Amino acid sequence: MARPKAKELTERELEIMHIFWEYGEQTAAEVRDQMEKLGRDLAYTTVATLVRILLEKEFLKQTNEERPFKFVPAKTYEEVSGSLLGDMVQKVFSGSRMQLLVRLFEQKKLTAAERERLQEILDSMKK
Repeated sequence: MARPKAKELTERELEIMHIFWEYGEQTAAEVRDQMEKLGRDLAYTTVATLVRILLEKEFLKQTNEERPFKFVPAKTYEEVSGSLLGDMVQKVFSGSRMQLLVRLFEQKKLTAAERERLQEILDSMKK
């Protein structure tokens, strides 16, 4: 019996999605070129395979019928990051957002700007 397709993103798939979110409509070759500019030298066939997988997982959609095929994100960064964060909170912190926040603050790696932004968010929630 065939294994069901995973709906989660692998690390490489997420890298590819970041290219699409930043640059919009792309071909697999354009994605490969963008990744190379970022210091990730992957073979074209590897990138094309990852794009195909993202299409099958419905994270991308194809925008044309002729070659070279072009793709755009089918899911926004906000949708995907929210889902991934929710999954991580569930898996790592047993669903406790409080434990996640405590762990973040214990790391003491937040910049002054990050702390200020968090305070703004907390203050706005009081209103």
